[in-house]
Amino acid sequence: MCLILLSLKAHPIYKFILAANRDEYYDRPTASAGFWDDAPYLLAGRDLRSGGTWLGITKGGKIAALTNYRDPASNKGSAPSRGELTKNYLMGRKDPSDYLADISQDTYKYNGFSLILGGKDNLYLYSNREDGLRLITPGIHCLSNHLIDRPWPKVVRAKESFKRLLSEEGGLSPEDLFSLLKDRHTPEDKSLPDTGIGLEWERVLSPIFIESPTYGTRSSTILLIDLDNHATFFEKTFSSDSNNGMILKYEFQIKA
Repeated sequence: MCLILLSLKAHPIYKFILAANRDEYYDRPTASAGFWDDAPYLLAGRDLRSGGTWLGITKGGKIAALTNYRDPASNKGSAPSRGELTKNYLMGRKDPSDYLADISQDTYKYNGFSLILGGKDNLYLYSNREDGLRLITPGIHCLSNHLIDRPWPKVVRAKESFKRLLSEEGGLSPEDLFSLLKDRHTPEDKSLPDTGIGLEWERVLSPIFIESPTYGTRSSTILLIDLDNHATFFEKTFSSDSNNGMILKYEFQIKA
């Protein structure tokens, strides 16, 4: 994932709202979201190259999502896939603190990442670019390719649009959230971060929805959990020409 919007206990109908874009190279093989054959309780997309996932939820209410931390100067060519971190948490039985205690000695092996772990009521953030496990407080948050709520232009714009949607009367529609996630606005050069990839790529990666000949937004995901713990999951996929693919929808009652 390259942009994750979160609303935690900040909406009258939904205790948990996630709206996220996954950005990736178009030639990386991917399976759309579904319940996995080898883990029927797990709903997630799947990276068919390494077997991991960028975002998922279990029928028991465990949630995990991952973004890369953009820091090309420190990248390791032989680093393991970061999608393993998300998958292993979702498929395991440990809570976030125990899970991170287990993996903390090895996170230096991975390229930069921020990992969201937890459930519908409590979420935590861990990044191998800062110390410790952080509780994500109730409210509205956005995580892109840095630490959470870093005021990059796309993060600021996404949070403002998200807040407007959540405050509107008449309910929250998936269509409005998908429209937010397909925002192609490009900020002015002077406001772009300098992450070491050069100005041309900073421009390409600056919109909420990314398009280029080789790399871009591959899917948008919406996850809603209401006050009765009913989960609704939507995924919309995109091809290299940004045409809409199918919209998948799953619903289930979260059970402890």
